[in-house]
Amino acid sequence: MSRQKVVDSMITGTVTASKLTGALPALSGANLTGVSDGVTRSSNDPTISTNPSGGVGTIWANTTSGEMYACTDATAGANVWTNIGEGSGDVPFHGAGLVSGYNAGGYTGSNVDVIDKFSLSSDANATDVGNILAARRDGSGQSSTTHGYTSGGLSNTDIIQKHSFSVDGNSVDVANLTVARYSSVSSYSETHGYTAGGNNGSSNVDIIDKFTFSASANATDVGNLTAARKECAGQTSSTHGYTAGTHSGGNTIERYSFSVDGNAKDVGNLTVGREHAAGQSSETHGYTSGGYPNPRNIVDKFAFASNANATDHGDLFVGVYGMVGHSGITHGYTSGGSSASVTYENTIQKFAFASNVTGTDVANLTVARLYAASSQY
Repeated sequence: MSRQKVVDSMITGTVTASKLTGALPALSGANLTGVSDGVTRSSNDPTISTNPSGGVGTIWANTTSGEMYACTDATAGANVWTNIGEGSGDVPFHGAGLVSGYNAGGYTGSNVDVIDKFSLSSDANATDVGNILAARRDGSGQSSTTHGYTSGGLSNTDIIQKHSFSVDGNSVDVANLTVARYSSVSSYSETHGYTAGGNNGSSNVDIIDKFTFSASANATDVGNLTAARKECAGQTSSTHGYTAGTHSGGNTIERYSFSVDGNAKDVGNLTVGREHAAGQSSETHGYTSGGYPNPRNIVDKFAFASNANATDHGDLFVGVYGMVGHSGITHGYTSGGSSASVTYENTIQKFAFASNVTGTDVANLTVARLYAASSQY
């Protein structure tokens, strides 16, 4: 039997083991067609808007970095790609957004209920896309892959509410914190939102609350900050939540684990103490921008990988306090706040994570305000 006939017979299944004796010569698959290894190859990483036709289980290989990812949640426009190689980080980093930032509620002489939405990919003014449950300020904001959350706020509420990222509209009441409070600080893992510290109407608290994104269920008390505090900036890494600064001009940076419930630990200091600052997060660093007193324009940067003090990363376009922070993939944002010249700012500013150049004024909110809650996706 010729070599080609052996190959043909193997493909059609007509050759029996008794007819094959000795060693076969090397076979080439160069002429085979219609065979695929099921791997998508690209010089870039996938994004949440990369909608795989194969659904969950689709494999993506980055031909530049060598990293490989598997689709673990095939939701159109909000897909989850998990790193299955030896590298670190899923795609995208859950603490940053690719599409939009949100500014919810706030204060502009009186409390407001407006939810504003603005692009994280182009510099354009925000649009009014809905309302929170009631006009309220000083809530903390969290982000899942599908919803933005606002927890707590004045007047001293324990309500956790959420609004959809995929369909513009109003917030709905989904759960409650363990303690009613305002001016708390937020962070979020891929599966849970965290609300830490704040003021309960009579005193500051140190409680760290945790609530699930997968169901409408009340928060649980999972630990304590190193001290009762309020008006901190919050950051999110892939493994920990952070608070930076505090009322009365404190400069403490502390963190708490997402994987193991427990108390926070002091891990460093900001370059200058401040309160009412904004927090932003890249995959590797936390940022603290602006704050009071003055108001400040300083942007600080600290590494997630080590316990070390922050360094000066540059300046905002204009110094503000009482604004909220948003995190894109390459830039940090602030929206709203109060500056030395304007009591209620509508400015949206951004600064680069990769370099310490001064930030820029890129757009405006629909309503000037401070003390809002933020989210992004």
